[in-house]
Amino acid sequence: MASTSRGPGRPKPLAAMVTCSYHPEATLIEDHHAGDMICSECGLVVGDRVVDVGSEWRTFSNDKDTKDASRVGAAENSLLSGGDLSTMIGPSTGPASFDADGKPVYRNRRTLNSSDRALLAAFREISQMADRLNLPHMIVDRANTLFKQVQDTKSLKGRSNDAIASACMYIACRQEGVPRTFKEICAVSKISKKEIGRVFKLILKTLETNVDLITTGDFMSRFCSNLGLSNKIQRCATYIAKKGVDLDLVSGRSPISIAAAAIYMASQASNDKKDQKEIGDIAGVAEGTIRQSYKLLYPRRADLFPDDFVFAVRPENLPTN
Repeated sequence: MASTSRGPGRPKPLAAMVTCSYHPEATLIEDHHAGDMICSECGLVVGDRVVDVGSEWRTFSNDKDTKDASRVGAAENSLLSGGDLSTMIGPSTGPASFDADGKPVYRNRRTLNSSDRALLAAFREISQMADRLNLPHMIVDRANTLFKQVQDTKSLKGRSNDAIASACMYIACRQEGVPRTFKEICAVSKISKKEIGRVFKLILKTLETNVDLITTGDFMSRFCSNLGLSNKIQRCATYIAKKGVDLDLVSGRSPISIAAAAIYMASQASNDKKDQKEIGDIAGVAEGTIRQSYKLLYPRRADLFPDDFVFAVRPENLPTN
């Protein structure tokens, strides 16, 4: 395949250095196969053995119908024992070992041990869960590292890899400051909430690590955003939840149920009211759970709202449940 040296995208220094002695102004044609620079006027070869600095996209397999001309594999994965680069190249056996021209066909065969295969399957599961939850890649990296550490300890052999992967995803979210609930992890995995909780505790004990306690503020912004509530209501709900915890009104209640109850109270005092079912569907909390937390906050409702909140419904007129 030949091309002119002065075409678009071609560097000009080579053409400036090599010119035809008979036609100095003539355009030079580059023959990529022969590595020659040829004068377009008289056909004189004015330069040979020119190195093509372009990418070499070819395959090292003799298959003629191959579509992947890349000669590199995936990026190296340091979590795999073989670096994810262990490849054995050798001739095929049987009738398929020769092509139509009688030439031997060489195929690339990757060699992975059972441990690395289990790791790759878990990494794929973690990546799929992160995609469904719309989580950044740093969460995936943290969860992958946690799974590798758990596998190296060999202390959770009786548990399925999917359960361990789900628990690692839950821990990674909390360690990176973007916690998700057990129900949210359960919704994107094939494991029950109870099993994820059990494996979560086992991993913390095995790795001798801990996670920060979750608070109502960890979920408030996401819940209010999904409910379509304004920043004013979100700030009010955050204040109500924090005040309720400070006054020890909701002791023993989970931060998620407290946040849901605070959102319900703030929305009922505004013009943008949300019922307990709407909030429960977003927060993953039963209506009864929200109602119980709300009843604990209700007696001190007048003290829970911020001073600058503009009421559409006064605290004394809020619903009792």
